[in-house]
Parts: sequence; C-alpha cells; structure tokens
Amino acid sequence: MVSEKMKTFMTGNSAIRAMFEEGKKMAKLYGKDKVYDFSLGNPSVEPPKEVTDAAVKILLESVPNELHGYPNNSGYEDVRAHIAQLSNKKHGTDYTEKNYVITTGAAAAINISLKVLIDPGDEVIVFAPYFSEYNNYIRNYDGVVVPVMANLETFQPNLELFEKSLTSKTKAVIINTPNNPTGVVYSEDTLKTISEILIKHTQKTGKTIYIISDEPYRELVYGGIKVPFVPDYYKNTFVAYSYSKSLSLPGERIGYVCVNTAADGFDDIVSCLNVANRISGFVNAPTLWQKVIPYCSDLKVDLSIYERNRNDLYNMLKELGYTCVEPQGAFYIFPKTLIPDDKEFCNAAKEFRLLIVPGSSFGCPGFCRISYCIPHDTIINSYESFKLLKEKFSI
Repeated sequence: MVSEKMKTFMTGNSAIRAMFEEGKKMAKLYGKDKVYDFSLGNPSVEPPKEVTDAAVKILLESVPNELHGYPNNSGYEDVRAHIAQLSNKKHGTDYTEKNYVITTGAAAAINISLKVLIDPGDEVIVFAPYFSEYNNYIRNYDGVVVPVMANLETFQPNLELFEKSLTSKTKAVIINTPNNPTGVVYSEDTLKTISEILIKHTQKTGKTIYIISDEPYRELVYGGIKVPFVPDYYKNTFVAYSYSKSLSLPGERIGYVCVNTAADGFDDIVSCLNVANRISGFVNAPTLWQKVIPYCSDLKVDLSIYERNRNDLYNMLKELGYTCVEPQGAFYIFPKTLIPDDKEFCNAAKEFRLLIVPGSSFGCPGFCRISYCIPHDTIINSYESFKLLKEKFSI
C-alpha cells in the first residue's frame, strides 16, 4: 500500500492539471478550435532560434565522454560563472560561481532550498493567491504552510497581516513576482516593508527568516515595468529561477538557485544546497541545457505576442463587465468570479467550452485564473462564450 503522506498529496492533486486533461477530452468531442482552454501556463511562444542553434552546435562539437557525463552537483563551474557575471551586470551584485547551484528548473530550486532550511514543523509563509504546488513543496519536508491573503484590490501582500503571521516557528517566506496567478509585480515599497518586518522580527527573536524568491517570470513584464531585485532589499534571500518561461523551455527543466553572499550562514547553505541537489534525486541539471545557457541567457522570447494577448483579453473581459486587475507580467489574469463559489463558476464555464481554473486552487476563493499563453485566435473566438457566461449569472 502507498504511504499515508502520499495519499494526502493525491487528495490535493492539481486542479490545473485536471482541467487541462478535461480540455483534451473536450477537444476530441467538439474539435480543438471549439474549445477555449485557458487552464495551463504552458508557453505558446517558440524559443529564440539561437537556443536551438546552440543546442545543435554543442551536440555536434561535443568532446567524447564529456557532454553526457556527470558534472559537479552544483553544475558546470564556467556556466555558473557566466550567470554570475550576467547578474553582476544587471543588478550590480558581486556574485561568483559559488553563489549558484544549477537545478532542474525553479521547482527543484525551491525544493532543495526548503530541504536545506526547514525542519519538521517549521512554518513557511506564502502570499495568497499563490502557486498551488508550494503546498506540496513545503509538505515534502513536513513544513507547515501559512497563507497570508493579499489585498484583493491590488494583489499586493497584506503586510499588516503578514507581520501578525510571523511566529517563533517561521523559517521562510516564499515570494513570487511577477506573480502566478495574478500577473502583479510586487512594488519596491512592498519589498522594503517586508524586509523591515523581517529584520525587526529577527532582532526580537534572534532567529533568521529567509526569503525564497520564485522568479520564473522575471523577464515577462509589459509596458516598461521594472521588477525589483529582492536581494537588494533583504540580504537573507534565495533566488529560484527558471528558463522555462523566458526562453520557452519548460520541458527541458533548467534553472538555478542563487544565494545572496551576505546571507547568514552562506557557506553552509551553499554546501548543503549542493548535497541536497544530489540526495533529492536530481543529482545534477541536464548537461546539454547547462551548456546552452551561456549562448542564450540574455535572450528572451518575443514578448509582443503575450502582450497583445494580455491587452485583448483584459479589454474584452472589462468590456463584458468582469472585474480584474490588469496584469503587469507573467501570462495570467485573475478576475473575480460572478458568484462567490469559484468552483461552481468554473464548472459552469465548461458549458460554454471555457476551461478556467478556480481561484481556490491558488488559496484565493472568489476568483479564477485565465492563462493567456495561448493562440491569439483562441482569445478572439472565446468572446461569445465569456459573454454567455456573464449573462448566465447576470441578475
């Protein structure tokens, strides 16, 4: 029989994936062009051509017994040095290869960070709405998830509630900006206040709390928005990054975790991350894609495609009378549902062949997530379905 812990994970299995699977069934039944699937954050924009070119070049020019062998658990030293140099140029840091562990995506980066930081019973604060897999990542190590609801008018964290949620068991805070599912970028003032609250708490208790900044959408921002660099505001920061979104490579599983040099216990943390990467079963990130990074790390996908989708979807929803905050980044919008029960609302949407995800899956009932990393025609053709859904719940 399976473990009791795994039964718990199965009970809370991802509603996003379930909706995606249902979409595939509906597409077979009605035809793909008659189903409007906004459920999954699977990048629809092709990677830059340089990515494919680099992969081919590396494969053709690889030295026998080198490319496909084991690297250091932390990743190739020259690749980590390259990423450090890019950070130093962009953010004014003084990082070296020692600050980085290359991982199989941001998910692995978060998991090994939590493995290093938390003991059973330690608390990890997440700002709701939040990516639902954080629940599983934290519970992997028998940590306790402590959700703190955002200001629902802006989706910036409720910092008064945040301060009240800190306890002697708080060990980490996960930040996700640009945010999944809202598309909101946390402001400089928000980050400054979070830092002040954490520093004050540490001075009072003598216990360090770490921020894990989950940043797969850092490059996906619109209208000249700047994403504040979290280590500039709080020294005890881990940055979990992935090339899944910036280069449209989610299936290649390549990213990194970076630890700020000034973080308390830096040397021990980096050593433990290196071991955690191995004993968690990742061993090392894929070697081919590690080698691709230096060719492509300062590139990004064509954001104009996502920006057009964002603009047209946001304007369409507003025109139809939906209430939503305009996304500043990522590729999601998070409107209020037209009835309090967001699960019932999303089930009703399926009557009109709309696949959207209830906000309760992100710890925020009364809303729904609509992903716009999809073909533009899907957005345009979904107008009538969103209109009929609105009319169904109009008084």
